Amino acid sequence: MADNNESLKSVLSQMKIAVVDDHELIREGINTILTNSGVKCVDKYRTAMELISAMDAGQTYDFYIIDIELPDLDGFALIEMIRARNPVAHIIVSTVHDEIWTLRKLLACEVNAIIYKSGDGKELVKAIDEILNGRKYYCEAVNETLEAAGDNSSHPSARELEVLYQIAQGKTSREIAATMFVSENTVEAHRKALFSKFEAINGVDLIVKAISKGYLMKTGVKR
Repeated sequence: MADNNESLKSVLSQMKIAVVDDHELIREGINTILTNSGVKCVDKYRTAMELISAMDAGQTYDFYIIDIELPDLDGFALIEMIRARNPVAHIIVSTVHDEIWTLRKLLACEVNAIIYKSGDGKELVKAIDEILNGRKYYCEAVNETLEAAGDNSSHPSARELEVLYQIAQGKTSREIAATMFVSENTVEAHRKALFSKFEAINGVDLIVKAISKGYLMKTGVKR
């Protein structure tokens, strides 16, 4: 076990990690956990655009540890912006949000790990280790929530979710295509995939099942 810890520590010492959170205590806490685990380069950012500006200036990281509730930009938009600049980015979401629709959307974004801020700090290092070994990591509480909601492996993609949200708003394929700047055929392909993944027989059935699985809120569309 000691040899494994030292091996991981050696690997972590070569890693460059970005932390994005608007709470200083959280940033410093994560920094302490990482540096105590062997990481030598941790850059801390208070806002999403601070990170994006650094990336646009040429900075890259092996891991991005981000919150999804930031003062300047929606965390899901940040995920897209990071991936646009670094397609192989390893993204770990550290959050207090445990709502099923939030977890579903994070799964659709294919983040590499989801951990709760209320959890044990050691989970962060465990998540990094799992990712380095080619696996995704969801903390135990996340897995329990997903299991209780009847989780399965056939998650809609981020683009399919965008179509789902707009279908729930009553928009036609033509209107959705105009909003997403894609062809109607592309929208229809996403719609077909949604019907298949939810095993829906019509639009109403699709929305009902999307709500029951936590992809949409009962009182409206959750973005």
